[in-house]
Amino acid sequence: MKPSLQVRLSQHLALTPQLQQSIRLLQLSTLELHQEIEQMLEQNPFLEVEEDSRPPLEMGMERVAPATDAGREAEREAQRERQQERDDLGGDEPAGLEPGDFGTTSHDDWENGTESDDFDGIRELPSSQGTGSGTGSGDDDFEPVDSAAPGPSLQDHLKRQLLGMRLAAEDAAAVMVLIESLNDDGYLADPIEEIAAQLADADDPEALEELTDRLRCGLKWLQSLDPTGVGAANLSECLLLQLRTGPDTPVRRIAMAIAAEHLELLARRDQRKLMQATGATDAQLRDAQALIVACEPKPGRPFTRAEANIIVPDVIVQKSGRGWKVVLNPDVAPKLKLNDLYAQAIRGQRGNTASGISARLQEARWFMKNILQRFDTILRVSQAIVERQKAFFTHGAIAMKPLVLREIADELGLHESTISRVTTAKYMATPFGTYELKYFFGSSLNTEAGGNASSTAVRALIKQFVDAESPAKPLSDSQLADMLAEQGIQVARRTVAKYREALKIAPANLRKAL
Repeated sequence: MKPSLQVRLSQHLALTPQLQQSIRLLQLSTLELHQEIEQMLEQNPFLEVEEDSRPPLEMGMERVAPATDAGREAEREAQRERQQERDDLGGDEPAGLEPGDFGTTSHDDWENGTESDDFDGIRELPSSQGTGSGTGSGDDDFEPVDSAAPGPSLQDHLKRQLLGMRLAAEDAAAVMVLIESLNDDGYLADPIEEIAAQLADADDPEALEELTDRLRCGLKWLQSLDPTGVGAANLSECLLLQLRTGPDTPVRRIAMAIAAEHLELLARRDQRKLMQATGATDAQLRDAQALIVACEPKPGRPFTRAEANIIVPDVIVQKSGRGWKVVLNPDVAPKLKLNDLYAQAIRGQRGNTASGISARLQEARWFMKNILQRFDTILRVSQAIVERQKAFFTHGAIAMKPLVLREIADELGLHESTISRVTTAKYMATPFGTYELKYFFGSSLNTEAGGNASSTAVRALIKQFVDAESPAKPLSDSQLADMLAEQGIQVARRTVAKYREALKIAPANLRKAL
């Protein structure tokens, strides 16, 4: 067979390192981006933070942390030092990132490694409104409230009381062991026998029995401390410890009987069976329930140091005339620049060494550019969302319109996957609170008028109906569906149940008051 040559054309998608980095930075949350920046600052000597700036998350946390006199004085001293340094330099501020850093021509862009790639529709450089408009009026409306200083833990509170008690050394040691065995709710995590087995020698039964008795005695002392109910093994015992402190009345005895044996019936709101089991009247049963409700099911809850789950919004929506405007949160925008000393040192150099150093400089430029592209894309998507959901910012969730990712993608000329990355773990501060960008997207439901209603608006209506219901006659899922039908929204009962569960609203039988 005679050999022959064939020419075939084929296409394949290749993701450049710059494009891969751009996609990865786009899908990172604010915290993850901060960590990525810190890692890049450690690895690349050409990248540095501006002298008069700090990491964005640290500035955001500083607003929440309580200020002390020492902290204010230190801050004023640091400001004076920074001002003195600027005066020594002739008042010149360090230059931030400018479009000129990437080259002014296509040739310069190619030399600097910032050629004009199409990053899935992401624009080359952010608009002038993107990075510089976070200082307008209205920022103070979204200032976090100063949090109070954390109080003592439950263990510390109990230990202070133990110091004021005149106990034998063995009894005090037993109480101390039990205090350390409490969980965050104030319950004894392990039985007395297991705690004793962990401390005593298993081969010495007498010592084990003696330690068990000592711990039981210490438990009585522990349960006499404040808060009442601490050291209980379960919810029933915790409620009984609290109910015993009240005056001896028929209602209290009924409440103690319910707490001891009939908590399940109380949870189901089964009034008839509770009356049969306790022999109480309807009025006595309501009073007994009020006593139980007044108890604290988790004695350690007031002492729990809840971790601050602070969400720093990426964008802020502000009132502007009759409309709304979107600005980037200045606390999340990193202030990075190239190290002028290192950049000038490699100018004019040639050779393998210089090419390796130039690669790190190129990497720094890519990183800064992709950071800007990330915030520009977030700003563009947020503006498009606000434009389509104007009614929400005026009337709340009940006025939310149906919106899908494809609509924003088609409007901005981006891929749907890009919109998904932008709206995940990115947050918007609004007059009604801070929401994830995905919150503004919802499926549509048909109405009798032929229009569409957002599923978010339907959930808001359901919550509104439940909040206004009578505690004695809570609304069932079928009744909620009928009420929505009166509003012109056709929703099945199963759909109402799904939305109700998503709102963490209990069924009607569990919402009914005795």
